[in-house]
Amino acid sequence: MDNVYAITEVVGSSKNSIEEAVGNALQTASQTLRNLEWFEVTQIRGHVENGKVGHYQVGVKLGMRYERG
Repeated sequence: MDNVYAITEVVGSSKNSIEEAVGNALQTASQTLRNLEWFEVTQIRGHVENGKVGHYQVGVKLGMRYERG
């Protein structure tokens, strides 16, 4: 089907993993955005605390399908 998408970018974070950071971003965004259909990880970074990973930060592009009128 011929769809049209809007793209927005968010950053998710987690103390545990990159995957959880992505999940946190998707879960939070899906509470206010409709028709989320895909995501793309654009950045992976983190915060260092005492020489160890303090938390992960993941930039995520979200594709939202426009509704046809």
